[in-house]
Amino acid sequence: MFSALRRSASWLVLGFFCSFSTLANTPEPGAIASAQARHIATVFPGRMTGTPAEMLAVEYVHQQFLKWGYKSNTRLFPASYLYSRRDGEKYKQHVTGSMAIAMHKGSSPQQIIIMAHVDTYAPLSDNDCDKNLGGLSLQGIDDNASGVGVMLELAERFKDTPTRYSIRFIATSGEEEGMLGAQDILQRMPLSERKNTLLVINLDSLITGERLYFNNGKNTPVAVRKLTRDRALSIAHQHGIAASTNPELNPRFPHATGCCNDADVFDNAGIPILSVEAADWTRGNKDDAQKRARNKALPKGESWHSVQYDNVPHLDKWLPGQIEARSRDVVRIMLPLVRELAKAG
Repeated sequence: MFSALRRSASWLVLGFFCSFSTLANTPEPGAIASAQARHIATVFPGRMTGTPAEMLAVEYVHQQFLKWGYKSNTRLFPASYLYSRRDGEKYKQHVTGSMAIAMHKGSSPQQIIIMAHVDTYAPLSDNDCDKNLGGLSLQGIDDNASGVGVMLELAERFKDTPTRYSIRFIATSGEEEGMLGAQDILQRMPLSERKNTLLVINLDSLITGERLYFNNGKNTPVAVRKLTRDRALSIAHQHGIAASTNPELNPRFPHATGCCNDADVFDNAGIPILSVEAADWTRGNKDDAQKRARNKALPKGESWHSVQYDNVPHLDKWLPGQIEARSRDVVRIMLPLVRELAKAG
């Protein structure tokens, strides 16, 4: 069965190479990211950790890295999560997740990690299934094909650019079950690599939110915040892009810090982070869960994990042009920022 899936992945990759070849030459920022995000969301729906769709999506990302000349590999990791039945019984689901990792080698041993989770939400209860949350039909264009698309565009654009610091690109998985892939990455990092990791940039859910947010971790030094978050906001404002940072309207989340994504794993380990997301920290519980004003298209003001809302046709209908516009805005900010941070030559 797995060999058949691999053959399917090869055809999918080859088919996209042909249709994508002319687009890859365009100078328009974000065009590559939005095309990649649409492809991943529509060709690989239901990318739950440990499923065939997740493995195929990771293999696709891996093949993209190889196509651009990167040294890339895929990594398997064990994962488990609890599922709650309607009768109150709980049981543990054991799965094997997969990730794709590529390295852009710099002239020094220090590195910057740019990551985005490829997996979509796996239902954690019968109640989730009743609400049509997660599962095999969830495209996850916002959460998080959008982040993977931007990561891939950055990888494509930096493939021939010499840098002082290395850039490691990682398509993580297991994020929806508790940042399990990110934990595996951290656990396998020797102490020397941890010390040489200058920054982890996490790209997550970039489409649905009202505006872009750039947040650091609770343990990110002030000097690094100025070089990352403050610089990102400055670039955004130069381009007239709406961007902000967590205003600390909820005391649980200190000013300019993010919440609840893969970056938290590295923040807790004392590694500087920069979280990039689209949200609205002024609404709802002021915790980034509500992404915009409630309306007919998004009754709760968000599309989290919803088969009904987090898909390409729905967002194209109710937020026309948003996938392309937001991809463009993120790339317009991240390209010069990463160039500065990695000391591109």
